[in-house]
Amino acid sequence: MSSVLSLIWLLCVLPAEGSGAISAGAAAIDITPEKLPALQNGQFLEINQDKVLDRLYARCFVLQSGETTVAIVVVDSCMIPRDICDRAKILASQKTGIPTDRILISSTHTHTAPSVMNLCLGTNSDPAYERFLPPKLAEGIAKAYANREPARIGYTSVDAPAHTHCRRWLRQPDQPGEDPFGDKTVRAMMHPGHQNPEFIGPAGPVDPGLSLLSIQSVDGKRPLGLLANYSMHYFGARGGFSSDYYGKFCQLLEAKIGKTGDPEKPFVAALSQGTSGDLQWMDYSKPRRSDYGIDQYAGELAEIALNAYQKIIYGSGTPELEMAQATVVLNRRLPTPERLAWAEAINAKRGERRPVNRPEVYAEQALWIESHPVEELILQVVCIGDLAITAIPNEVYAITGLKLKAQSPFRYTFNMSLANGAAGYIPPPEQHYLGGYTTWPARTAGLETGAEPQIVGTLLGLLELISGQRRKPLTTDFYNEQQRTTIEKAKADNNNLVNRGRRIERKN
Repeated sequence: MSSVLSLIWLLCVLPAEGSGAISAGAAAIDITPEKLPALQNGQFLEINQDKVLDRLYARCFVLQSGETTVAIVVVDSCMIPRDICDRAKILASQKTGIPTDRILISSTHTHTAPSVMNLCLGTNSDPAYERFLPPKLAEGIAKAYANREPARIGYTSVDAPAHTHCRRWLRQPDQPGEDPFGDKTVRAMMHPGHQNPEFIGPAGPVDPGLSLLSIQSVDGKRPLGLLANYSMHYFGARGGFSSDYYGKFCQLLEAKIGKTGDPEKPFVAALSQGTSGDLQWMDYSKPRRSDYGIDQYAGELAEIALNAYQKIIYGSGTPELEMAQATVVLNRRLPTPERLAWAEAINAKRGERRPVNRPEVYAEQALWIESHPVEELILQVVCIGDLAITAIPNEVYAITGLKLKAQSPFRYTFNMSLANGAAGYIPPPEQHYLGGYTTWPARTAGLETGAEPQIVGTLLGLLELISGQRRKPLTTDFYNEQQRTTIEKAKADNNNLVNRGRRIERKN
């Protein structure tokens, strides 16, 4: 069913005459849980965590040009659902006057943060942390707002292909895997293992772009903030709450780039999540690296970013600051009557305890999806001069990021995932035929099979609206021959039919 575009706001296009340089402020607020233990999400099953490996932060940036003010927040969290983001935006708006539809809140997607989302697979929200987080995010935005000063903006993008790889691999054609529902539907799966002969190659392309938005004092003598973006899922930290490689990357750049000269306004670096729904740092075509850890990974990526940062050229004028937002309503993939019966039997046997295995997780998810057949998504774009940022409340495949970048009318474009909500994986329609984890219906992977092109189309429409230019034609097929052949065979076989969901007609 076609998406419903229910609302579009075009926010203040040009800076006011004589307003001078753009103003900007940055701040980092500590969001480490005050009460332990706390529930940790990011795994299939619920974990009660009582240790902190490193501090968690919300890194906040406020940009202002004339009457237009925009806030961008990057949070050390696995995922933050729409209602929690909305609470934080309302509180921040009350403190600063920034309209809620000019606030962008995104998650880094560290898998070692406290949970603020119910049914994040087998994990529920931690009630104490859910109450704690929205006021802290508002506090960070207010602090960044108070730190505004005349600034200059620069941006660039470089490729870092050695540090992200496709983690979703195609199985041997005659060796499909079994899904949690007992069916042989898995023709592509996450994390195949290194050089596993049961798999033949990646199921899709990689987006290697490392993008940087730099904010400096207007005279260029003091760094104020740096917003980076990269498409790599997470590295992995064990044994406690952690910001994962995102936090380490930020700490390294904050140390290397320098100080602002004002102890009340320290330099803030943030690394936002790109389009890494099917990406990870491991290269499964090569032997496993036993001598490689998170510190080395973060250090290598930070060094690439630092080299690019030092070559950024800053414009002499005031860049146009614009923002647009759209609301899109999409269906979820509803379970068949047979799937509901399967789920009800498992749930009845489980009773009140939390799920302890994958079938129990997906049985709980099936009944939740049945009672929540639609989802409303917030999509945003922020444009600063020749740079466009798209904000998507999903875990987005690399091919989706590549399509947005290729068609954007702006010179530079990067995509922030898990922004303004947590609406789950959005595989492109063709990837649903291959099955695998990201197609198993759940709150974290439940939207209709046609969701991805509707989201891409809406975002490109917003970019066209702001720029006054048409999107570029898509002339690249990002799949290789092996991938195309496997997808066409899965389509011909009508593979993964039940997990693609029963269709419903949504009443407008």
